Amino acid sequence: MKRLFTAAVLLLTFLIAPQANAQRFLMDLVDTTNQMGKGMLSIYERYNRVRISGYIQPQFQYTLQEGAETFAGGNFSPMSNNRFTLRRGRLRVDYAHLNENNDPTSYFVFQFDGTERGVAIRDFWGRFYENRFRIFALTTGMFARPFGHEVNLSSANRESPERGRMSQLLMRTERDIGIMLTVTSRKSLSWSQKLKLDVGVFNGQGMSGTSDYDSHKDVIGRLSMKPTRINALGGATLSAAVSGYAGGITSQSGTVYKTRMKENAFQSVKDSSGRNYARVLPRNYAGADFQIFFPNRVGKTELRAEYVFGKQTATSASSETPGIYPVSNGQKDPLYVRNFNGAYFYFLQHLGSLNHLFVLKYDWYDPNSKISGNAVTGAAGFSKADLRYDTVGMGYVYVANESLKFTLYYDLVRNEKSAIKGFEKDVRDDVLTCRVQYSF
Repeated sequence: MKRLFTAAVLLLTFLIAPQANAQRFLMDLVDTTNQMGKGMLSIYERYNRVRISGYIQPQFQYTLQEGAETFAGGNFSPMSNNRFTLRRGRLRVDYAHLNENNDPTSYFVFQFDGTERGVAIRDFWGRFYENRFRIFALTTGMFARPFGHEVNLSSANRESPERGRMSQLLMRTERDIGIMLTVTSRKSLSWSQKLKLDVGVFNGQGMSGTSDYDSHKDVIGRLSMKPTRINALGGATLSAAVSGYAGGITSQSGTVYKTRMKENAFQSVKDSSGRNYARVLPRNYAGADFQIFFPNRVGKTELRAEYVFGKQTATSASSETPGIYPVSNGQKDPLYVRNFNGAYFYFLQHLGSLNHLFVLKYDWYDPNSKISGNAVTGAAGFSKADLRYDTVGMGYVYVANESLKFTLYYDLVRNEKSAIKGFEKDVRDDVLTCRVQYSF
């Protein structure tokens, strides 16, 4: 495997041309090797090194039945199958301090999200830069975890209304509190300096909880190749990355459930051995992603793919990472360890103009890859948290100008048929989203 990876890197090295293209990520560096970084620096200089930006996303949604459970912006109310909502309302302030050579020395960001559901902090972090070699940067505070592509792609720029089910369950809110080291060249784009490494240490539960509930910290890393033009593919631009997540949850109960073979069938098997208390149960993920776009006469054709697999520790009712430690009737709940996998694929096509975009997306998430179909039954200790979901999304995006964007998008959601009550057949939970985005 190591030889194969090395050969792939060398092959790309000989194919690439010295040109790069920037993609707006949640944790973009002020990188003067690309046009975005140069533009950001010019804005900071012009406006006393402070930049204020924001966007709002009012939308209307319709689903096929009242009270549908959905990942398209949260569940519908029990007596409602349509709604107007303000999906996001973001206000962000960036501050960059530059030295006498106009190199960034420190960078500070805070961002708030305000909707009809309340106001929440989304980003609150600072970063300082090493300017002797222009290679290192250190980020501390509340910021996006360096794992995968979709998790880090800004909601203002993402073509689909929401991230996939897997991204939302494993890393809800995308952010966490911690520290991250970034290693990448900010001064040139020779082939050896097209790589970027992000490695961070985080609390682990993200922003779905108010405080860390155990001493264990999670280590997250991502090694990526910056967007690079490939002459051998007709001038296409390619970027790719591998990600890893080494984390866990400290069990506060003496009971753990795992999916194991028992009596010739997989079951959720109870383990009540004394060694489970204070034991760190795994949240270990590995993933790979790539993005490639081909320039057309007007616009581009883009393909994206990402695959993630691993072990997830959660609860009986959900495979979502708990924001607070689960408790029922004053007793600590047992945790459930499951093997999972999932992926997403995008096809994006401009329709004769940069203002018109067709979006096709497919994603799946299998929270318990050891079982499927009628093997998912309550008698074996399983629940709806073990069901696989496949989603096909289709949409049209119209960019009226740099501050106004319209999105029409339909999610076809399919759960696997099982022996779980209410999920013997597909649940009617498709969602139509009509959204307007205003930004500045």
